[in-house]
Amino acid sequence: MKPPTVALYDRYLAHRIRRSGADLPETIAVIVTERDLLEQDAYRTLEQFFQWAFEFDADRVAVYVSVLDEGVVDTIRREMRDVSAPREVAVRGPGDDEQADAAILVSIGLGGKHEFATAVRSLAEDVDAGELDPENIDEDDVEAELVFPFDPDLVIKTGAERLSDFMIWQSVYSELYFTDVNWRDFRRREYLRALRDYQNRQRRFGR
Repeated sequence: MKPPTVALYDRYLAHRIRRSGADLPETIAVIVTERDLLEQDAYRTLEQFFQWAFEFDADRVAVYVSVLDEGVVDTIRREMRDVSAPREVAVRGPGDDEQADAAILVSIGLGGKHEFATAVRSLAEDVDAGELDPENIDEDDVEAELVFPFDPDLVIKTGAERLSDFMIWQSVYSELYFTDVNWRDFRRREYLRALRDYQNRQRRFGR
């Protein structure tokens, strides 16, 4: 059970977010590591994260699990099958090129560089086959080939202020939120702080 002061602070943050009238992110991405998921209750935190996101009006959630050892990918996939999620989940890993279209997207070690290179290769094949004029290739053509064809409004990175290899094309205009709170300690108030920070920003979309 939460201490009374913590519960009160959480309610205060939630109230400020609801009353502000400022936009909330519709698509949210969170970046964790394979080591994070070895911690006790790590998947329970993930389940709660999904609930928090949809509670505060998100339409889509993306989770990127960065991995150093691809040998853990299958294990994480199996664990993800047992995660209780409020909406449909699509999981992709190294070697998966099929486009993901679900309310909850999970990338296990499938980095943005690989995703972008695969998209370019597919377009090159279409050009080689005479099905696409290279002069007519635009952003929409690239995005149509991406595994995760959705632009996150907010990207949350836990544990340190380091960028990752996730959605490097899609997140170019995203708002980035870094917290030094590790995933094992990530709670509702950390998520609410990220939302409040987002509401206080003026998005420029590269302008």
